[in-house]
Amino acid sequence: MGMKELLRTNDPTVIAYATALLDGEGIACFQFDVNMSVLEGSIGIMPRRLMVVDRDLFMAEAIMRDNEIDLGR
Repeated sequence: MGMKELLRTNDPTVIAYATALLDGEGIACFQFDVNMSVLEGSIGIMPRRLMVVDRDLFMAEAIMRDNEIDLGR
């Protein structure tokens, strides 16, 4: 079972909001590039990616659209 990128953003509040929405729907997610964004400091160059399991991608994208969250890809 692989993971797919759901969204990509430099805004940590978008990641937190999206994670909360997915948790509320029982969809597990994982943040990629967190350490890279920490290493570059607070200048916000490196976007973080929110990943979901393949089978959850369609539903997760629908949840993001319903809440007007830009997927950034």
